[in-house]
Amino acid sequence: MTTQEREDQQFLFHPYNVMLVILLFGLSMLFLALTLAYAYTRYTMNISTISVPPMFYVNTLVLLGSSYTMILAKKAYVNDDTTLYQNQLKYTIWLSVLFLGLQAITWLWLFKMNQVSLATSTASGYLYVISFVHLLHVVAGLPFIYWFLRTARKVMVEPVSVLVYFSDPEKRLKLRLLTLYWHFLDILWIYLVVFLLVVSFF
Repeated sequence: MTTQEREDQQFLFHPYNVMLVILLFGLSMLFLALTLAYAYTRYTMNISTISVPPMFYVNTLVLLGSSYTMILAKKAYVNDDTTLYQNQLKYTIWLSVLFLGLQAITWLWLFKMNQVSLATSTASGYLYVISFVHLLHVVAGLPFIYWFLRTARKVMVEPVSVLVYFSDPEKRLKLRLLTLYWHFLDILWIYLVVFLLVVSFF
């Protein structure tokens, strides 16, 4: 068995990984339940749908960009590239904050331009709730990315501390788990946008 295969096996059964799998499964079930409830309510009550806000497509690109910067950060960690590692973590935070800001603008636009609020219709209520729940999980992940960046800036001051940081298997594991979580948020968002797009046509 190679070193990489041994690491993958240890990662598979690591308690942190098991906890992440349980978390992602729970989130999947939550969003599946919300979207199915929306679809059921939409067709049984014959309520009108809301078109997918154009800003949702922009936010999709922003989230994909943040996922890409997380991939680059993980590669930089493996290659012991301190500058690239810190920069990519910083870019991920900026893109995530941009996503949050654009999402707030989208809600404000929906309310002011179309008078779409939680009380407007059942469809608008689901739109707000589903997108807000997703936003909460983006917010929940930000402190962990900031912790990685802050720790890197604090520790990476001289060659020995840099070597210790990059050779820490626990940090490598946590960065890997955080990257997987961030990719999962992207997949969830794309699923939500596609779902709302499909429902709006029927």
